[in-house]
Amino acid sequence: MSAKGKHRRPKQHRIARRLAFAGTGGAALALPLIGATTAGAAVTQPAVAPATTALARPAAQPAAQPAAENAALSLTYSVVGGDTLSKIAADHSVSGGWQTLYAANRSAIGADPSVIRPGLTLRLGAAAKAAAAKATAVTAAAVKPAATYANNLDGWIRESLDIMARHGIPGSYNGIHRNVMRESSGNPLAINNWDSNAAAGIPSKGLLQVIDPTFRAYHVPGTAMDSYDPVANITAACNYAAARYGSIDNVNGAY
Repeated sequence: MSAKGKHRRPKQHRIARRLAFAGTGGAALALPLIGATTAGAAVTQPAVAPATTALARPAAQPAAQPAAENAALSLTYSVVGGDTLSKIAADHSVSGGWQTLYAANRSAIGADPSVIRPGLTLRLGAAAKAAAAKATAVTAAAVKPAATYANNLDGWIRESLDIMARHGIPGSYNGIHRNVMRESSGNPLAINNWDSNAAAGIPSKGLLQVIDPTFRAYHVPGTAMDSYDPVANITAACNYAAARYGSIDNVNGAY
């Protein structure tokens, strides 16, 4: 019996056989077996963790794309039948309500905010806010404090020139001043009671000696309906001179 025992192959340890198998079949099969029986091997081989981390990163990216696309789409809205600015502003939580929405889209809507046609594209959200801010800035720039003018000939001429500029009426300070001094010497209450106009019952009046029919015909909106008012008189006379002579600057005598 002892002789036979010398020729028997010694038993390999169970773990050793598994390790040998791992060497021929690949580490991917060996590691789970070692992990199940040897605690030290499991701790030193955290092979699964990097793969899990790598998979988690691309999975989060597609979720962000629809949010960005929805944000971009929410900046505009196409009007449908039955819509009103109030309804659209409420439905889309437009800050400032329909007034902000109208300010942002006034050029497209027109002068009446109660009339919006189906198919009209309105700007909402950030675009509406930017447009409204721009509209507010333009309005603020357009509304300037009222200019103050001295209550004398210089101030009357300057105020008339500003009104004339808004109405496209030509004329210069020197042209007005020269004619005023010839016609009335700067007296806004001057009246001619002796010429043919006076004889006809329509005497020339004011700084530029304008008869009432001419004053009424060439009166400029925004000025007083009084031919003795210095600014109204100058502006109406310059409007008449522009129609007949091209400009008050071209008048150098009776006109």
